Amino acid sequence: MSIFKPSMLTLAMMAAGVTSANVYAADNASNDKEQEKEVEVIEVKGFRASLVKAINTKRFSPEVVESVSAEDIGKLPDSSIAESIARLPGLAAQRLDGRASRVTIRGFGEDHVGTTFNGREQVSITDNRGAELDLYPSEIMSAVTVYKTPSADLEASGLAGVIDLQTIKPLSLDERIVKVNAMYEQTSFDKLNPDADDNGFRGTLSYIDQFADNTLGVAVAFNTMSSPNQEKRWNSWGYPEFTGEDGQTYSVLGGAKPFVRSSTLERDSVMAVIEYAPSEKLRMVFDTLYVDFVDEKILRGIEIPFAWGQGSISADTAVVDPATGFVTSAITEGQRVVVRNDYEDRSAEMTSFGFNLEYDLNDSWSLEFDASHSSVEREIWSMESYAGTGRGDSRGVADNLGYTFNSGNAGATFTHGLDYSDYNLIQIGGPLSWGWSSALNEKYGVVGTEYENQLQDGFLNTPEVDDELNALRLAASKVVESDYISSVEFGLSYSEREKTKRSEGYFLTVSSFSLDNPGMMMVPEEYRLGTANLDFIGMGDMIAFDSRAMVADGYFDLLAESLTNPSHATKSWTVKEQLTSAFVKANIDAEIAGMPLTGNAGLRYVQTKQESQGNAFNTQDGKVITSPTHIEHDYSHVLPSLNLSLSIDDEQSVRFGAAKTISRARMDEMNASVNATYNQQPDENGSNWSVNGGNPTLEPYQAINFDLTYENYFSPEGYFSIALYHKDLQDWIFDGSYYIDMTGVADPATGEIPANPDGTGSGKVNGGDGTVQGAEFSVTLPFNYFSDVLDGFGVIASHTVNSSDMVDQDGNDYEIPGLSKSIQNLTFYYENYGFQARASMRKRDDFKGDVYGRGFDSQQVDILGETIWDAQIGYDFSESGLASLEGMTVTFQVQNITEEPFVSLSGDNALQVRDYQDYGRTFLLGVNYQF
Repeated sequence: MSIFKPSMLTLAMMAAGVTSANVYAADNASNDKEQEKEVEVIEVKGFRASLVKAINTKRFSPEVVESVSAEDIGKLPDSSIAESIARLPGLAAQRLDGRASRVTIRGFGEDHVGTTFNGREQVSITDNRGAELDLYPSEIMSAVTVYKTPSADLEASGLAGVIDLQTIKPLSLDERIVKVNAMYEQTSFDKLNPDADDNGFRGTLSYIDQFADNTLGVAVAFNTMSSPNQEKRWNSWGYPEFTGEDGQTYSVLGGAKPFVRSSTLERDSVMAVIEYAPSEKLRMVFDTLYVDFVDEKILRGIEIPFAWGQGSISADTAVVDPATGFVTSAITEGQRVVVRNDYEDRSAEMTSFGFNLEYDLNDSWSLEFDASHSSVEREIWSMESYAGTGRGDSRGVADNLGYTFNSGNAGATFTHGLDYSDYNLIQIGGPLSWGWSSALNEKYGVVGTEYENQLQDGFLNTPEVDDELNALRLAASKVVESDYISSVEFGLSYSEREKTKRSEGYFLTVSSFSLDNPGMMMVPEEYRLGTANLDFIGMGDMIAFDSRAMVADGYFDLLAESLTNPSHATKSWTVKEQLTSAFVKANIDAEIAGMPLTGNAGLRYVQTKQESQGNAFNTQDGKVITSPTHIEHDYSHVLPSLNLSLSIDDEQSVRFGAAKTISRARMDEMNASVNATYNQQPDENGSNWSVNGGNPTLEPYQAINFDLTYENYFSPEGYFSIALYHKDLQDWIFDGSYYIDMTGVADPATGEIPANPDGTGSGKVNGGDGTVQGAEFSVTLPFNYFSDVLDGFGVIASHTVNSSDMVDQDGNDYEIPGLSKSIQNLTFYYENYGFQARASMRKRDDFKGDVYGRGFDSQQVDILGETIWDAQIGYDFSESGLASLEGMTVTFQVQNITEEPFVSLSGDNALQVRDYQDYGRTFLLGVNYQF
């Protein structure tokens, strides 16, 4: 058996954050009575204790993992889960509205990363599977473990890995803990909107206790947060190309939509854990998490048309970049703009609970039962309101507008002639002819008049998502008397998931409109809020009013866009999945040439039945005609996995992993909503149906993975490792054609069910392949390794490189979403005598990422690399010698110290900026008190 295997005493000491320079020698001494060594125990607390726990989680896990561990509940070192784990080797985060939200593992985005809560797969508030981790409050989590290699018993799946969020187990402690956290938050920008907040508050109350002779444990935590975020954003419509008189190709700004955004994230969370262990054989745990999440946004700006507007661009004012043919400066004359006062509320309620029972039948056999539920309801209310100098394209005062692109991908600065803060000049109504809806024209009787297609004075998007997942699991394990296998585990699991999206939008028209009163509406005095400043783009002040209250008070009439726009039928769907799984896993404990070999080998079988419901639709006389669809598909996978760890000595080990993994297709691509046409003549495939939209028969992405890692734990607080990995990707999803069975679907044009149900679909299909390979270099270096004088100082660093040779069906190079060629993480820290200080950097290269597009569709864009610096200082008064302050800790954080912007491009030309988002800095002052 393993001569370097840690004893139960050692593991208990490590779990408690107690380390020893001779801890492994102590283990050897327990196995060899001839050795007697005194163990020097050194206790570390706070951030250093979290590091020790994280290191030991990594060291003694059979799989390749990374971990963020809290000293106890409420002590994660960052303000969000995403920020904390984004500092781990091989991981990176994408910011969304200024907050780290979506996490990639080894270059694969959130669609290829499984997320679990206490080992149970979770639903998401997005249209797809990827979890937005800022939904989960870090203050009520005790640890996060990232599995880079799988084992057969892991429930969630992902090509890249699984992120497991963990709550505390109250019986793991031996004392009552009552803790209060309070934090004040301030943005560096003054209020960008007059009705916004630039400061907020976070608070957590947690209670942990044990009863009945430590057989019953209870942990409860309540967290509330009101977190402000502000942004100066430059956004383009796009960059059309044209051919000049000289035959050269040029590109010019089509239009821009810059604005200032002020948002407040309100989040209330309740976590509870009840643990009961009436005997050594029986243990039961019930845990639950409830999150109420509301993100309110205020957005004000001016949409400025150029090449796609009504004005004329003066050629003699144009300045062209000779290297790219890009027009970097120009003036458009006779242009009308759209002044925007918008509001958005994104709300979600998430409920998760689980029950786990473990029972030891005897010294050899143990049983486990687990039941869980996870659900989320998400609603978005996103309103646009338009204002200008006159209704339609040719009424009202026009402006002469110029732009000049700035350096550093910061977009353009504009010049103008009108005063956009004048409430007499700028009034509510559609200044451009948007909203070409026959239903809208008919409602107001403007067909054939000069006001046809000029009645959209705003727009309201109201998409909703419901996601529910229920799961059961039965498992057993048996101790095996063998020189090679220590135990065998096996089990069955079953889960059902149903996700529904309902899409709808509404045209807004001022209620005062009629052919007798067709003009604009002046903003009523009671809704005026003053002005919002747009100096950052050169547009000065603009009118600011409460358009949300005006909608609530009936100043706008609403008309459903789905009457004439088929896109809402495409984006409304239900996807259901039923998964039946079986697994077997052998835990390895052997020796090779006197060196311990541990790990596991396993096999997981997954049978999947998926079905999708949606709409087949077409249009007649400008109106949308739909017919319901219901399509089913099933398949299965066999997923082997192997994890081996060879201990060279009590400090060094080599790991090897091999596994087959899957990531299920995006749910919005699996939907059964299609634009359908029944043709009288069949195509070359014999299909009369021609459809485009979702593909309910999509199967998972697949990968064959190999991992090789060297790890050296040279200190109880330090280690370094080198990891190599290779992923052979199969069944990647690209655009293509596929067969679709339209049995039972009526022809939208006739309402009758055709004789031939065969269809040819155009959309997403499986079939692409390629490889991803990379290397990770990581080190945690405490400076007391060199000298006791430097005790408390240390550095944590990692460097990851990735490469891919994926190509699409046409043989073109394909960039995997989320993959950056290199990622670096760096943290300097000091913690001693109660003082705490950290400075952290996370850096990644360019990558493709998902952002919200029109109608809240997921849209993939090119995102530039970024380097983000954060810092924190604090003091733990338990080290001060002041009894009255014992238990209190104060911290001060600055996030995004260098004000790193978020930048995305519209194409290969670096001058063609899609988004330049400046979030400023965030300051946080916190107090933590433990009774």
